[in-house]
Amino acid sequence: MEDADVLKSVTRVDQLKDLAKLLEAANKVLPFVVTISGRVSSDTPINCEYSGLRGVIVEETAEQHFLKHNDAGSWIQDSALMLSMCKEVPWFLDDGSARVYVVGARGAAGLVLDIGSEVFEESGRSLVRGTLDYLQGLKMLGVKRIERVLPTGTALTVVGEAVKEMLEPADTTSLSRHSMWYKYASVGFAAFGFYLIAKHAFQFIMERKRHWEIKKRVLDAAAKRTPDNEGLNGKAENGVNDTRKDGQMPDICVICLEQEYNSVFVP
Repeated sequence: MEDADVLKSVTRVDQLKDLAKLLEAANKVLPFVVTISGRVSSDTPINCEYSGLRGVIVEETAEQHFLKHNDAGSWIQDSALMLSMCKEVPWFLDDGSARVYVVGARGAAGLVLDIGSEVFEESGRSLVRGTLDYLQGLKMLGVKRIERVLPTGTALTVVGEAVKEMLEPADTTSLSRHSMWYKYASVGFAAFGFYLIAKHAFQFIMERKRHWEIKKRVLDAAAKRTPDNEGLNGKAENGVNDTRKDGQMPDICVICLEQEYNSVFVP
């Protein structure tokens, strides 16, 4: 009785095209439960393997049937579930005026799928397999495959919460296009940042290399002048006078080794 009273209070939508207006009028009422009717449809229906039907929800089960030997010495029939699989595609109800998508129908109460196909495949007979099964106390009978389906075109009434889609297809396309441009822009900025970092690192390495080469030239020049200085010390008096006469100073540039130095490197 309680469920019947609840169903009586649910808003009945005569035509699916009126659902959008009802949602706008009742946007402050959450949840907004309605009753709608239409025919099951889908843009990508499932083609059933055994029955050949086209449906939106397909359940496949496979049961292994066998005889087992009990303690009393008699054979009793039993079965074991081998496979249980369910497929579902996006689907909607259509009454000719509009379409309404249905979500979460697999867990709905009262949804009973039609049996589209029921096939029994007998087990192959062989002496070796029969002997092994007999030693285990089993006799394999075969596999029973059942295919349950919610076919397209089925007239269906659904009671549930109505929710308006937040994004229209055009808005979704626009967002996809913008996200693509943002992706390209981020890649471009990343490449530019990598270029700046590589440029700075290259300049730093070249500067360090130049300083190292200058320091090496200074050390080489100093090492080269050491024997000359020792020779000059032995001839201090004559060397100084000769240098003065020639107009050249003994302290020349350690870089070019040609002109008089005018600066000092401080380590």
